[in-house]
Amino acid sequence: MHTIDTVVVGAGQAGLATSHELTRLGHDHVVLDRFTVGDRWLHRRWDTQTLLTPNWMTRLPGHFYGGADPDGFMTTADFASVLRSYARRSGAPVVGGVAVERVAPRGERLDVVTAAGSWSARNVILATGWSDVPTVPAAAATLHPAIRSLVSDDYRNPDALPEGGVLVVGASATGAQLADELRRAGRRVVLAVGSHVRLPRRYRGADIMAWMDRAGTLDRRIDDMPDPVAATREPAAQLVGVSGTSRTIDLPALASRGVELVGRFMGADGRTAAFDAHLADRMSLADRVMHRTLDRIDHYIERTGIRAAAGHRPPPVAAPDGRTSLDLVGGGIRTVIWAGGYRRDYSWLPPELLDARGELRHRYGVTAVPGLTAVGLRFQRTRRSNFIDGVGADATIAAESAHATFSKSAAA
Repeated sequence: MHTIDTVVVGAGQAGLATSHELTRLGHDHVVLDRFTVGDRWLHRRWDTQTLLTPNWMTRLPGHFYGGADPDGFMTTADFASVLRSYARRSGAPVVGGVAVERVAPRGERLDVVTAAGSWSARNVILATGWSDVPTVPAAAATLHPAIRSLVSDDYRNPDALPEGGVLVVGASATGAQLADELRRAGRRVVLAVGSHVRLPRRYRGADIMAWMDRAGTLDRRIDDMPDPVAATREPAAQLVGVSGTSRTIDLPALASRGVELVGRFMGADGRTAAFDAHLADRMSLADRVMHRTLDRIDHYIERTGIRAAAGHRPPPVAAPDGRTSLDLVGGGIRTVIWAGGYRRDYSWLPPELLDARGELRHRYGVTAVPGLTAVGLRFQRTRRSNFIDGVGADATIAAESAHATFSKSAAA
């Protein structure tokens, strides 16, 4: 049994940011990861994937983008390299290839159990990220043998798929990008649309993320949201990061390129998939939410007197008459890609910390178990909490809290 003050679980951006801050405080800790630094960004992404945030937003404690293309978008492989360099420069004490199997209170400390040994810690900081286990409906097991079924994590490029059409299930950032790429490769693409967020890549002469950053949209606090639970489940915006362009991948743009839009996936009986009839309602709701966001940006520009281009908004587009069923085999669909989001696997935590959906019960990342906190959760404190650009603030708070507990104990 190793004895240490703090164990950080996860060596992604949240875990490394937390480690940086603990090191700054001279705090004894270790970072455990089931794989290696940057592994998820390097091995669970498709070949052409880029970050959705511009390079200047790649900010972590002690790290700012200093390259020649601040408004460009780095690939996920490039970001994995950034994380590995960041870990080396900060001297992060990462132990890779170690999967945490259980965390359990023992007196005033916490046992962290792994196949490679156990740690006894005063604090455990969970930094396993928001994207953990892909959500796959039970109907995936009923698909016809002629249809290949895979999650978005396993998609690499169009050439790696069987010939024929593709059904993409899920229309947030990942699903929209995959539908766009596959259609550009000449595939027939059917996109099953559930909840989604529509935003233009650029607005009034600047990237949409720049306006949201400056106007304080990303700093909205979870306590200020009318429905905090719904805020934590909000899908990622339909954006794509392509340097030097303002390419749009919202539903009207995808439809204009030949992507067939249908409603939410409801199930399948082998060769036939069923969808609901609420596509028009979802597109209308997404338009209303987009305009509220753009209204806030307009008000910010007016209030501050910033010079900006005229505000040309994406026009409303009537939803197509989405079909409610599709003969997959007869329609030449040979692949289904599940891009409907993720769930968290917290089966290794004390069960009393989890709600009915298996999500972590917490307030600002602090759980009911003394010393057990989290960093990098969606809307943990603010809208940017799970962004690369946002994990630093929560990491600093978690590190300082852990160090304060250590200082009090030492003084006693």
